[in-house]
Amino acid sequence: MPAFTLYGFHGSTMTNRVRMTLAEGGFTDYEFVVVNLPKGEQRSKDHLERHPWGRVPVLQYPGGFTLYESQAICKYLATKYSFPLLPPQSDVEGTALFEQATSVERSYFSSPAGNIAFENFVKVRMLKLPPDEKVISDSVKSLNDFFDVAEDILSKNEYMAGKAFSLVDIYYIPVIHRLIDCGVGDLITSRKAVSAWWDRCNSRPAIKASVAAEKETLAAMLKG
Repeated sequence: MPAFTLYGFHGSTMTNRVRMTLAEGGFTDYEFVVVNLPKGEQRSKDHLERHPWGRVPVLQYPGGFTLYESQAICKYLATKYSFPLLPPQSDVEGTALFEQATSVERSYFSSPAGNIAFENFVKVRMLKLPPDEKVISDSVKSLNDFFDVAEDILSKNEYMAGKAFSLVDIYYIPVIHRLIDCGVGDLITSRKAVSAWWDRCNSRPAIKASVAAEKETLAAMLKG
């Protein structure tokens, strides 16, 4: 029996965060169950019992323990299975910087990046609806401001939370790949330090394999 079940969807950047965390930890002993978002399966009675807001991903153990919200899941898995993606608990300053970097991603990056992904990917490619160009324009401006600051941070550190690759970097990776798919990759490639950080992240074998597998699956799904 698998250690746990991960409920998610191909194309969900939040689901991909969790799967990348597991890949980085070399953990394969789990079952992945697809919740078909376009068909509304996230609003089914069974899924709402797992996630009261009807989202993905959700982690569930055979004994009943259930956890939702991608960052909470990633941190739980890294702690429970000792993935080398968190500062050691004894490193109080390192842990504080990790939490600071997590807050930065959530406060200044997540919302505008999510807006672009929704307008240019979910609406256009999955729902066949026109995007809201003003939302996209405002969000690109916000991300330009964000990456201007990130350029300075990454000119002094190799990764978002310091010298070591961590969960915080994983939080960005699927979303930035989605931004690139949406045609705004120059936000990353036009900045020397940000671009170098991005190359370091994507050169990691587990990340490279995870991204390639997801792209192949997603391409087949969108084609079908």
